[in-house]
Amino acid sequence: MRLGETVTFGGSGLDRAAGLRGDAGRMAALLAQGRVLALWRGKPLVADAALVWLNAQSPVLADAGAPVFLGLEAGVGYFAQDISGWQPQVLAQDQPAGFIDANRQGHPALPDDHAFEDLRGVMAALTPREAELAATAKAILQWHASHGFCAACGAASDIINAGWQRACSACHAQHFPRTDPVVIMLVTRGNKLLLGRSAPWPEGMYSLLAGFVEPGEPLEAAVRREVFEETGITTGAVRYLASQPWPFPASLMLGCIAEATSDAITLDPNELEDALWVTREEMVAVLAGQHPKIKPGRNGAIAHFLMRNWLADRLD
Repeated sequence: MRLGETVTFGGSGLDRAAGLRGDAGRMAALLAQGRVLALWRGKPLVADAALVWLNAQSPVLADAGAPVFLGLEAGVGYFAQDISGWQPQVLAQDQPAGFIDANRQGHPALPDDHAFEDLRGVMAALTPREAELAATAKAILQWHASHGFCAACGAASDIINAGWQRACSACHAQHFPRTDPVVIMLVTRGNKLLLGRSAPWPEGMYSLLAGFVEPGEPLEAAVRREVFEETGITTGAVRYLASQPWPFPASLMLGCIAEATSDAITLDPNELEDALWVTREEMVAVLAGQHPKIKPGRNGAIAHFLMRNWLADRLD
């Protein structure tokens, strides 16, 4: 799909400079003169719908975790640090909990318009480069937060290689960041598109079917299995379209299109609350916010991206 990399979090051409990660001296020099993105409880620091970059000496980073190297741009190093250990004296709770956490958390060392915000809420406003950096930072810091102990022996592991590896000094096992592959699919039948919804989702929210790829399973088989398990719909030809890193917490969404070979829907209630076929004409109303049952998808998510391009006949 020629437009594939224009999806949010898609490729921006970031120079990740992986060959420099093992050079501790170079990393220290880059950090001293570089730019750091702080994340608090998974939320990046933003202002005016853009990422806020700090210098390594910022008081905001006083109790931060180890820096993770994200990449280079024009010779400047970009890093991320987790400050989730910081406890605000006043915790923002001005918005009710929802699908997207709308609470903005300020910091006493920063201007009032600077705040830690849910990446889901700002992702569509970021530039492609900012979006890639934010997605990388969130995913890698979450991996460190949940993988502090060796999976082989249970001992505490150490961060090495500029944040892109953990090493166990007890059994010498090496651990690397993981990404979970997920298929998400446009299931079509002539002029119709298959949509589904999970019970916990907000009222009116429908999306494309999706599911994790199982070990030893090709993408095409995963698409057919997930569609059949969730809706009883059988599918034939499957074609890959585009991918999207989805750091919530660490998935890679693999967008595909599948041709349905049956129509009758048989729901698995453990997977979906509802599923239905939507025509192109109905999808126009959905994306315009005028459908009586289905609300528009979230801008920035690959599901919304694929649906819009299916409707515009731009999947080539």
